[in-house]
Amino acid sequence: MSSYGSYRQLRLTPQRTGVSKALSKDSPLWRIDWILLLSAMVLSLGSSLLVWSATRGRDSLTHGDPQYFLYRHLTNVVIGMVLGAAVIAIGSRRFRTLVPFLYVAVILMLLATLSPLGSTINGQHSWIQLGGGFSVQPAEFAKLAIVLAMAVVLSDQVDAGEREFPSNRAVFRGLVWATVPMAIVMLMPDAGSVMVMAAIVLGILLGSGAANRWVCGLLLIGVAGCVAIWKLGVLSKYQIDRFAAFANPQLDPSGVGYNTAQARIAIGSGGLTGKGLFHGTQTTGQFVPEQQTDFVFTVAGEELGFVGAMGIIVLTGVVLWRACRIARHATDLYGTIVAAGVIAWFSFQAFENIGMCLGIMPVAGIPLPFVSYGGSSMFATWLAIGLLQAVQSQRPIAA
Repeated sequence: MSSYGSYRQLRLTPQRTGVSKALSKDSPLWRIDWILLLSAMVLSLGSSLLVWSATRGRDSLTHGDPQYFLYRHLTNVVIGMVLGAAVIAIGSRRFRTLVPFLYVAVILMLLATLSPLGSTINGQHSWIQLGGGFSVQPAEFAKLAIVLAMAVVLSDQVDAGEREFPSNRAVFRGLVWATVPMAIVMLMPDAGSVMVMAAIVLGILLGSGAANRWVCGLLLIGVAGCVAIWKLGVLSKYQIDRFAAFANPQLDPSGVGYNTAQARIAIGSGGLTGKGLFHGTQTTGQFVPEQQTDFVFTVAGEELGFVGAMGIIVLTGVVLWRACRIARHATDLYGTIVAAGVIAWFSFQAFENIGMCLGIMPVAGIPLPFVSYGGSSMFATWLAIGLLQAVQSQRPIAA
C-alpha cells in the first residue's frame, strides 16, 4: 500500500437533519481528530498566561493596561479557531478549488509589503499596518500558500489515477510556485520565514513520493544559495550579526548576543518547577527582549520550569503525531501533501524557536506555533489545523 492511503471512495449515507444529524456517525463531528484539536487549544489558550506575564509590566507596550496583550492574544486565538472551523465547514475538496485564488491573494499581499503600504518592524519590511494598532504579516500566510499550491500541482495526475507518483514536470511546477513567494519574502528581508518555507518544500517533496534526485538537488541548491546570499550581501547587518553571535556566543554578550544570553539565563534559572507564574525575575525585570513573541518560551522555562517547558514540547509533539497520522491515512495524495507540509512547517518552526532560546540555533525571529503572540501567526497556524481536520474528515468512518 502506498504512503498516501488506499483512495477509498467515501460511503454515501442518507441525509439527516437537526440533532440526529449532529449525533450521527456521518456527522463531521465524528470525523474530527479531537486529540489534535484539544492539544492545539491547550497550547493556544494556555500561552495567554505566558504572554500576559511577559507584558503586564511593560507600560510602554501596554499603554498602561496590564491586560492589553492578554485580551488581544485571546481575541487572536478565537479568530484563529473560527477560521479553522470555516475551513472544516468548507471541506477539503471544495477548499482545493479555492487554492489558485488564495495563492494570488497572498502574492499580492506580499508585494504590498514592498510598496509604500509596507512598514518596517524589528528591521524587517514585512508588515502592513491596518490602523487601530493592528497589522498583518503576509509571510505567515505565504507558508500556507506554498503548502496548498504544491499540494494541488503535485497531486493532480496522481489523484486522477494517471500516475502513481508525481511526474518530474509536476515537481518542477510545484517548485516554481513555491519559489515566487520565497523570493519576495527574501527581498524584505525575512530570512527566518524563508528558512521555514524551505523546510516546508523539502517536507512536501519527501511526503509526495517525488524522486529522490529532487530532494538531493534541492539540498545542494539550498547550500549553494546560502553561500551566495552570504557572499552577495543580501542579508542586512543585524541578520549577519545574529549568525555571528550564534557561532560565537561570547562575541558580544551585551550587544548582538544579548538576546540569547538573557534567554538562557531565564530558562536556566527556572529549575525543575520554576519560580511561579508572574514571579520570574528575568521576566518581570524585562531583561529578555521580544519576550511575548519570539522568546515566549523563556517565560515558560523561568516561571514554570522544566516541567512547564516540557509541557509545551510534549503538546507540540502530540500535534505533530496526530498530523502524521492524518498524512498516513489520507484518502488522496493531496491530503497527504497538505499534512506533510504542515508537519514540516510546525516541526521546523518549533525546533528553531525553542532552539534559539536555548542557544543551539541562530536567532531567526520566527514565532513558536500556537504560543507566541501575533495575529498573523495565530491565524495561519489555526488555518493549518483546519486543513488537517478537513483532510481527516474525508476518511470514511468504520462501521
